[in-house]
Amino acid sequence: MPDGPRLRRWRRPLLLAAGWLFTGLGAAGLVLPLLPGTVFLILAAWCFSQSSPRFEIWLLDHPRFGPHVRRWRDGGTIARRAKYVACGSMLASFALLAWSDAPPAALWTAGAGLIAAGTYVASRPEPENLTRP
Repeated sequence: MPDGPRLRRWRRPLLLAAGWLFTGLGAAGLVLPLLPGTVFLILAAWCFSQSSPRFEIWLLDHPRFGPHVRRWRDGGTIARRAKYVACGSMLASFALLAWSDAPPAALWTAGAGLIAAGTYVASRPEPENLTRP
């Protein structure tokens, strides 16, 4: 078990690296239908808030990524289009899994997790003044 000072010394670089990894996954998720981009961008923003305020500001001010993260931080809202894409992607993912040779336990577990995640996403409020999705 690492001691406290050693762990603290590695915390910032690890969170910074995780922030960039999540930013990359989030960017890919905004164009790939089966990858939840906004979730990764929210994680990236948190990692940057703990490791690099400069990159956190960059992410929040980014014209493509920032609005999604800011809407979540400001009020926990998700745009209707994002809800449709997220739930549709979950449904497509489950369909691919069902079409594969996955064992029934995997289908039940994945199905339960996707239903829970979809219910959570669908239950989030929508922003009131939304000019862009």
